[in-house]
Amino acid sequence: MKWNSRKAYRVRFEHKCVVNLMGVDGTWRRQCLLMDVSATGARLEVEGSIDVLQAREFFLVLSSTGLAFRRCELVWVEGMLVGVKFISSGSRKRNVIAVPKSAAFK
Repeated sequence: MKWNSRKAYRVRFEHKCVVNLMGVDGTWRRQCLLMDVSATGARLEVEGSIDVLQAREFFLVLSSTGLAFRRCELVWVEGMLVGVKFISSGSRKRNVIAVPKSAAFK
């Protein structure tokens, strides 16, 4: 697959952008470099062991305070490079309560 032959346009960074991967349960954390990113996923260069990525689902923490993050799913691993797709809250099934139109607020 060519670098930018995807559905969502990818932005490549000229300077190193240090971010962290963190387990959903918060028990592990790995520093990594954000190589490129799109609305649907990212390519990362992981520093250190990637054995913790066997969990397949984790957070990509974009800020030092942890306030900016995305929930991710591992798509591929090639050496120290990994590809992730972002999991949106709308992609998970939720119980939705249907409200009849007649009951809508006016």
